[in-house]
Amino acid sequence: MRGEAAAAAGEAGGVPGRRLRLGLGGRLLSLGRALALTGLLLTGALLLFVILAPVFVGALGLGQFLKYEVNHGLDVNSQWGRDLLALVLGLVCCRFVLPVALLATRRLTMLTRRLSARWCGVPIGAAYAPRPAARGGGRPAGTGRLGYPQRMSWLLGDVGTWRDLLWLVVNVVVGWVILLVPVTLFCVGLVAFIVPALGSLGVFRPLNLASVAHPAFPGNTAPVLFLIGLAMVAVGTWTGPVLLRGYGGLAWAVLSPSREAELARRVEQLARTRRETLDTGAAELRRIERDLHDGAQARLVAMGLTLDAAGRLIDTDPAAARALLYEARDASGRALAELRDLVRGIHPPVLADRGLADAIRALALDGPLRVRVTGSLAGRLPAPVESAAYFAVSELLANVAKHSGAGAAGVDLRHHDGALRISVSDDGAGGADPARGTGLSGVARRLAAFDGVLVVSSPAGGPTVVSMDVPCALS
Repeated sequence: MRGEAAAAAGEAGGVPGRRLRLGLGGRLLSLGRALALTGLLLTGALLLFVILAPVFVGALGLGQFLKYEVNHGLDVNSQWGRDLLALVLGLVCCRFVLPVALLATRRLTMLTRRLSARWCGVPIGAAYAPRPAARGGGRPAGTGRLGYPQRMSWLLGDVGTWRDLLWLVVNVVVGWVILLVPVTLFCVGLVAFIVPALGSLGVFRPLNLASVAHPAFPGNTAPVLFLIGLAMVAVGTWTGPVLLRGYGGLAWAVLSPSREAELARRVEQLARTRRETLDTGAAELRRIERDLHDGAQARLVAMGLTLDAAGRLIDTDPAAARALLYEARDASGRALAELRDLVRGIHPPVLADRGLADAIRALALDGPLRVRVTGSLAGRLPAPVESAAYFAVSELLANVAKHSGAGAAGVDLRHHDGALRISVSDDGAGGADPARGTGLSGVARRLAAFDGVLVVSSPAGGPTVVSMDVPCALS
């Protein structure tokens, strides 16, 4: 069921960091990732030019324009006319190009944050000023079209925008060195040294490697070239993950919000999750009251009336009284079953008695799908976390049964690095999206009360994987 990449993390940049793979495959993969990040660097350099060029041209045109007298005339071929044209061009670009470029810069840095967490193992938070409400129309914040002054006031008044622009500059000045050092060592060692050495040794004759020019230095024999190239390839491969993580650290140093901004974002998030938790709790209490009133309470009242009628008939019509007693007995059984279902919906006894892992296994056995549960927990979790995780898994499995068309599902749970990690997968049609409902946004809100993160990966055609991370400790 990443539809939206992270339903709870969102623009907060809360994607968990990953350990870098340090095997040979992981080190070679880091070189490819460094090249991909270099592509982002070039995109950022282009955006930086698009942002600075109109400002520079407009400022230069204005400065030169003010130096000349009006009596030079409006001749476009004169210096005065060219300066006026530069000023107008700069103002037009500032009006139409600059806001778009600033928003594109924000999207680029958000992508950099996500890739830093996934590829570099360095998660980076984000704190931007909320989008103001469009003036007029009474529309809520985040909707409607902003006017130019309002949009520029929002963007340029946000510290996050200036942090993004600083990152573009730092990335162009320093980032390319960190990214291209391992790639350059690997490629130069392979192409300029190892390939000519193999050509001299007669390896791969059909490829005609012997025609490749040798590096010109004394003693450039084939074994020497091969050893030098092998050393360069080894150094480039070994330093790839290290420098990739260093690049993530550089991005973190520039892009991570200040402590004050992070605290403000944290307070806002806690206030929002508190409101949502209170609303959810109130709705749950109303549901319990409604279920008791319409279910068990109604049956108990009916059972009391049946027993009263049986008491009046027991002397005059024992057979009818006996039938009423049997009816009361059946009603008591149904009321007891409803009360058990209600208690199970509040806090399942198996969860309280045996813990989360066994409760999920019992849940898997009761469902209509084949569900394979893997993993285990070495201890008990805090009771609120256990309850939230249990009902989150229950909701996700219900989604699988209702919407995915899957024939089987899997649940994997484990506790690692101070966090509970649960993954729910299925072989259904995919296409799950938190924005379309299906309970995913509710699960994300439930986990957000514990600083949990919900990550959804559901390409069209499947498979669907929903991952949950909840920071907590085992008892």
